[in-house]
Amino acid sequence: MKAYRMDAEEVLQELGTSRDGISQEEAQRRLEADGYNELKSKEKDPVWKLFLATFKDAMVIVLLVAAAVQLALGEVVESIIIFLVILLNSVISVVQTKKAESSLEALQEMSAPSAKVVRSGGSKTVPAKELTKGDIVQLDAGDYVPADGRLISSEALKINEGMLTGESEAADKKTEVIEEEASIGDRINMVHSGSLVVNGRGSFIVTAIAQDTEIGQIANMIETAESKQTPLQKKLDEFSKRLGIAVLVLCILIFAAQAARLWFGDAQTDMTQGFLNAFTFSVAVAVAAIPEALSSIVTIVMAVGTTKMAKQQAIIRRLPAVETLGSTRVICTDKTGTLTQNKMTVTDTFLPGKSEGISEDESVRSRAEKLLLYIAVLCNDSSVSEEGAEIGDPTETALIHFGKKMGLDPARLRKEKEREMELPFDSDRKMMSTVYRLDGERLMLTKGGPDVMFERCTHILIDGEEQSLDEMRLKEVMEQNEKFSDNALRVLAYGYKKIPDDKRSLEVQDEQDLVLVGLTAMIDPPREAVPASIAEARSAGIRSIMITGDHKTTAQAIGKEIGLMEEGDLALTGKELDALSDAELDEKLGRISVYARVSPENKIRIVRAWQNKGSITAMTGDGVNDAPALKQADIGIAMGSGTDVAKDSSAMVLADDNFVSIVNAVGVGRTVFDNIKKAIGYLFAGNLGAIIAILFAVFLNMPNPFTALQLLFINLINDSLPALALGMEKEEPDVMKRKPRDINEGIFSGGTLQSVIVRGVLIGAAVIVSFYIGLRHSDEMGIAMAFTTLILSRTLQTFSARSNTQTIFKAGFLTNKYVLGAVAICFLLYGITVLPGVRSIFSIPEAFGWRDWSIATGLALAAVILMEIIKAIRNRR
Repeated sequence: MKAYRMDAEEVLQELGTSRDGISQEEAQRRLEADGYNELKSKEKDPVWKLFLATFKDAMVIVLLVAAAVQLALGEVVESIIIFLVILLNSVISVVQTKKAESSLEALQEMSAPSAKVVRSGGSKTVPAKELTKGDIVQLDAGDYVPADGRLISSEALKINEGMLTGESEAADKKTEVIEEEASIGDRINMVHSGSLVVNGRGSFIVTAIAQDTEIGQIANMIETAESKQTPLQKKLDEFSKRLGIAVLVLCILIFAAQAARLWFGDAQTDMTQGFLNAFTFSVAVAVAAIPEALSSIVTIVMAVGTTKMAKQQAIIRRLPAVETLGSTRVICTDKTGTLTQNKMTVTDTFLPGKSEGISEDESVRSRAEKLLLYIAVLCNDSSVSEEGAEIGDPTETALIHFGKKMGLDPARLRKEKEREMELPFDSDRKMMSTVYRLDGERLMLTKGGPDVMFERCTHILIDGEEQSLDEMRLKEVMEQNEKFSDNALRVLAYGYKKIPDDKRSLEVQDEQDLVLVGLTAMIDPPREAVPASIAEARSAGIRSIMITGDHKTTAQAIGKEIGLMEEGDLALTGKELDALSDAELDEKLGRISVYARVSPENKIRIVRAWQNKGSITAMTGDGVNDAPALKQADIGIAMGSGTDVAKDSSAMVLADDNFVSIVNAVGVGRTVFDNIKKAIGYLFAGNLGAIIAILFAVFLNMPNPFTALQLLFINLINDSLPALALGMEKEEPDVMKRKPRDINEGIFSGGTLQSVIVRGVLIGAAVIVSFYIGLRHSDEMGIAMAFTTLILSRTLQTFSARSNTQTIFKAGFLTNKYVLGAVAICFLLYGITVLPGVRSIFSIPEAFGWRDWSIATGLALAAVILMEIIKAIRNRR
């Protein structure tokens, strides 16, 4: 039932009710049939189930098996360390998931707690959840609307529906039938649950409750909207599975090779102990191959990114959003407050017979100029405090600011000039009038919509004289009004009329035979830095799209002014979008830069259309109506001034509601992803070096070059600090000149894989040489030499890992103090392992001295120097 297209009496009949309401018995019957007027949510997974789900990852499974084996073999310390790392990552994951479940709870809190209802002809207050279809509800200023319904009476009723429409101004409500299809913002004879009555009074028939209301449908969309994995999450998941399988296969092959050597080898060998040693060796390979601290390091590097973004006014609610920003290809942004200042501003004026607007020099102002300013400030119920706090309608506060800009002191003027009478603004009349004494004359000052003002004016003020408003002069004023309107400016007309001294009250009929003074034009202007930010986004390969609840002409005008709309771009209304098939939308999608008068369903459809093209899409919003699209988008961005529902559905909140902050955050996001790749490359290059050394030992039937504890010490403690320090790297010079990376691009793309292989092979070679030198003394010395070379070369490669394109000297040896600190701490940590009483724990013999350390250090330095030489040669090609 489309109640807005039906007469109120038809709706009453359709719902089996009357203006006296239904009886209490009928209300109870309907309540039992239709249920309570409250939003319902589907059952959430318990915490224990979410916790267990974190153990499905392939790398986690391999580590759990390795830890269990270590425990069975009596290596308690190693197994406890692995278990603690896995537990920490699981707790972080569960906390993130629980935070994301609060959107519906915030939405439920927006429901009105009680309602004034008419039943059996009498008025009573009932809990809002007990409302049912057919109830007659009464509304007064300050009430929250408790259900959706069709108005049957309206007295100057204005309702703020911004949480559904995105519009900051309250909507005027009337009871007339709407003949055509209309979006929510244009259904002036309907009220919607969760909206706020800001003026007047009225009554309505309840036509929808609970999930059937507009806010209920949004709740359904929030629950069904898909939560998106970020590109990095997808790639890490894929890589984890491949690495887990590869490690298992590698361990099986190594165990098989050693088992075969035992089986076909010396018959005197203790087979049981030999197989146990082979199995332990295989587990050590798993420990060496898997970077146990990877997940924690990625999380911490993204957390560092959130701090940087907070300084850019972008507050991250979900850590993966930091990285997602870096791969964003499309930003779907709201207009009001994000691209614009969310502050109506008078930008132009028109005075008949004058080629320019109001002069800034007060001493040369004409009577008409002074009078227009007086009317703007005195025929006005709004105010602006000395601190800038605004009270009242945005249009009227814009006039107060304009008066101040022109040198008036509105507060002082109002004290000096007493308001004698008034006719408040009425949405039917579209006018407001007040009576003041100005320069000895008692005048009725009137402002209103140009169309109604032109009809009521018989004279016009030109050069200080009242002249007849003939067709030629009226045409001139109307043409100027059209010029303003064509530029999406909101126009107000101003007039006055002399009032007899003995008149004691104003009537609507008095608003006739007015003298037209002039026009003002205002708009919510673009933020100053927005055009440059849109241009920067475009150069970075990012498409900016405006999605607004405002009218199409206004949206187009702003879009062109800020450079968002280019030649050949299209603008569509929600109704025009609904008329397009998915195939038609897909064909036009790349040319549509502006969407106006859109519904929540429209927003989700736009986001999905871009996602279907493989584009990572960001979506901004502030109202309840934006929540489903914020959740559907790859990254939802809520406004700091927006609703809790929008914030809870988002991954990021803009503290200053500014589009510029989004583009700045994209730069930080790209840098964060670069740094994550640097940290991942660093970790895997070191692990590759260890695996190469282990495989070399296996195939040459040599002892295991490392103990499991040594590998865990390097992977969890020593490697973590340099990897985190790489997460602090400053942005690369070309970070906002590159196109967004392909979503199918792997984490080892962009030269990272080549760098990992080169550094890993050089580290492995240095370790093998050091191991061989040590073995000539003893197996224990060989292990100590291999451990020392591995830990030092992995630490020193931090300098090489800072960039795949810049050498140490080009990047600046001292430009990242965190790297210097991390390397120094790692050397200190290694020093602890060779202290008396500690070295035995790390299998370092007493015979290991300065000569051995010097050889190991020299080999590590040589490996790093070769890394930089190869990098310089490769980048010259």
